[in-house]
Amino acid sequence: MPHKFKIVSRAKKQFGVQFVYNAEVIVWSESYTEKSAAKNCIASLKKNAPDAPVVDLGKDEKGKGYRFEIAPSKDGQTFVRFVASNGETMVRSETYKSKTSAKNAVNSVKKNGPGAEIVDETAA
Repeated sequence: MPHKFKIVSRAKKQFGVQFVYNAEVIVWSESYTEKSAAKNCIASLKKNAPDAPVVDLGKDEKGKGYRFEIAPSKDGQTFVRFVASNGETMVRSETYKSKTSAKNAVNSVKKNGPGAEIVDETAA
């Protein structure tokens, strides 16, 4: 099963985005009140993620514009977020014990996101 972007239902009639491979959710978005905002999130990831720089916040690296951030979590693990040019987090990952796993998540979105199918799981 190839990589996919899913538009999913959330509480309070909201929508979310997930980037998945098989049954594994690699990254997910915040909740949006409008489905169009979820679609815009996907379009932006497809367009901007492939060439986005990767910033390691654990090494005090800084970034501007669209970028992936590898960030330390409170429990000493690592997670990934994709940040828009306005500084807002668009998607984030689970926490990983290994920074290599976080980098693999970044590489998966960069490589497989642009051609990923979009599946609207909210459609009746």
